[in-house]
Amino acid sequence: MSTKMDWKALYNIAVGVARGLEYLHNSCVSKIVHFDIKPQNILMDGDLCPKISDFGLAKLCKNKESIVSLLDARGTIGYIAPEVFSKNFGEASHKSDVYSYGMVVLEMIGAKNKRRAETSRSNPSSMNFPEWIYDDLERKETIRLVGDHIMEEEEEKIVKKMALVGLWCIQTNPTDRPPIRKVIGMLEGSLEALQVPPKPLFDSHLVAAWETIKDSKDTSSISTQSLLERKTLRAGQDTLIVSREEV
Repeated sequence: MSTKMDWKALYNIAVGVARGLEYLHNSCVSKIVHFDIKPQNILMDGDLCPKISDFGLAKLCKNKESIVSLLDARGTIGYIAPEVFSKNFGEASHKSDVYSYGMVVLEMIGAKNKRRAETSRSNPSSMNFPEWIYDDLERKETIRLVGDHIMEEEEEKIVKKMALVGLWCIQTNPTDRPPIRKVIGMLEGSLEALQVPPKPLFDSHLVAAWETIKDSKDTSSISTQSLLERKTLRAGQDTLIVSREEV
């Protein structure tokens, strides 16, 4: 069964996922870093309340610690933070979940997949790091992020806020990303208080590291899609996962 979700519902889901991550990062006895935040691991109940699932790649650490020691890359291509597969970009931490969350938010509004087919061949990093979104925001062309649908003013504000928050979350340097608690404040605060973040750094090291892990034959550290029975809800060209089972 497929149905079109309105922007307010998508916004509420984004806030709900952020609150789930905030609980994992700050409210558990031991801090939990998920390392595989992606649409397939966001399950929803009948009231569209999101649940974070699949903790097979998660790591525990003491609440006062923020750095996580990893022996290998883990996560799903398209959502993995740069520092997870290359220490040239910093240390893996709870900020790695923030990066993955940002990619999910951009995908929710249709931004991450836009022009994927025509850009991925010429620029491999463009499929995963949507640098072009900045041009739309600078020209105040938020509508282009979601295709031809003509939005009302309130809808456009929601989309722009989600785009800005998503871009802050995918900053290349982990220290430039907001902690998830601040992300919640950004989502629930006023749009006027949000600034356009710096463009993430797309240097040769990042592209080379990304291509190395993408082309690697050893996929043991890359998670596979959950086998839970699912239904899908579509918003434009993007898909969120709904499960009949709660994890």
